[in-house]
Amino acid sequence: MKIRILSIVALLLVGIMTSFAQNKTEEFKVYGNCGMCEKTIEKAAKAVDGVKKADWDKETKMIKVTFNTDKTNLTAIHQAIADVGYDTKEVRAKDEVYNILHSCCKYDRAEE
Repeated sequence: MKIRILSIVALLLVGIMTSFAQNKTEEFKVYGNCGMCEKTIEKAAKAVDGVKKADWDKETKMIKVTFNTDKTNLTAIHQAIADVGYDTKEVRAKDEVYNILHSCCKYDRAEE
């Protein structure tokens, strides 16, 4: 009987702790062109600790990310994507990183 009560209490605690984790979903523009860009952009976003999901659409150039706000923020996600060569509305990739992208991945960059 004690084990059953302890199991129920443990499950309730896990449920309460999970509900306190703040997951947020945001969408923003990331410049790119092709399927190779998609893989690189999504991989960079998912590498940020706290990012649960990342899905970039090459037609709309929009990425939808779900992340835990206790572990990361949008600025860190923008920066991770820029670090692999892709401009976002918030962070511009360094020229030297953009320049080593594969030729099919080189999108038209907006002026600074």
